[in-house]
Amino acid sequence: MRPGCVPQVCVMGGRGRPPSQGGWGFSLTELLVTLAILALLAAAATPLWIKQIERARRLDATDALVRVAVLQERFYFENGRYARAVELAAPPPAGLGVAGTERGYYQLRLRAPEGALSNGFAVEAVTDLEGPQAGDEQCRVLSVDSTGRRASESADGEDTTDACWP
Repeated sequence: MRPGCVPQVCVMGGRGRPPSQGGWGFSLTELLVTLAILALLAAAATPLWIKQIERARRLDATDALVRVAVLQERFYFENGRYARAVELAAPPPAGLGVAGTERGYYQLRLRAPEGALSNGFAVEAVTDLEGPQAGDEQCRVLSVDSTGRRASESADGEDTTDACWP
């Protein structure tokens, strides 16, 4: 052992003084500066992280819309007409067999497109306002119709198709 060394401090690699005399560790100022930097980074990153989560959850809607469109074409081939809203959740061959989106972030609605008599469909995925995707005001409603046209609108009713569809 080195002369003048307290055994616990020498073993732990200290500066030769016991911790009670400021031999090792962090000062309160160093800890507060570190916490302030971490808080600033978290405050800057959180909104971006939330937006990325919302974008990832939109895939739940787009996947369901494409799946319903494919099932509608199959139903049309087999029955000579597109399925109606009441046949959305009914199991095949009486319906499409789609009760909702896979993860439940959106609710599906099937309707006849505007201006069409009975030949066509439009399916919408509407944000579940009680679910985790409720904060996504930019892409509140996503839709696709029998012509393949994709659309989206915000909570304010603005067209946001370019921003919401991948």
